[in-house]
Amino acid sequence: MAGALAGMVVVTTTVSWEVTMVAGSAVEILSEDEAWELLGTRQLGRLATSVDDQPEIFPINFYATGGKIYFRTAAGTKLAEIAVNNRLAFEADRTDDTGGWSVIAKGHAKILVSTHDIAEADKLPLHSWVPTLKYDYVEITVDEISARRFTFGEEPDRYGNQ
Repeated sequence: MAGALAGMVVVTTTVSWEVTMVAGSAVEILSEDEAWELLGTRQLGRLATSVDDQPEIFPINFYATGGKIYFRTAAGTKLAEIAVNNRLAFEADRTDDTGGWSVIAKGHAKILVSTHDIAEADKLPLHSWVPTLKYDYVEITVDEISARRFTFGEEPDRYGNQ
């Protein structure tokens, strides 16, 4: 068995499952600083919420700065779900012909209601892709952030049949 594991790295996580990666694999774990830097290059991400064991995913235009992610929205499902359960996840990514990256952030959302907070959020470069009025700002305080970079290529032979 030891020979079969040569060149493998086993990572045990806090949720008691294992991820096995081949040394020199096509997946690179990035630092938190790199994750924030990558978020600064995108405007579109995905917001994941969950209420009553019913997960939802929403595309959102966003702006990331200072350990927080901001977005504007209109009254509706996103705001209702955040009011019920403000713990959520966020994802942004990018791909091209050779590879890509993905950033996942987890945190707590707050609907901005004070005049001061809204005035500050109005200064952010948040631009909706959809021409609709969106009066509500949401601020996500990020507790956890992770990022990975991927290099595309041929899938390895899963059964060792060279």
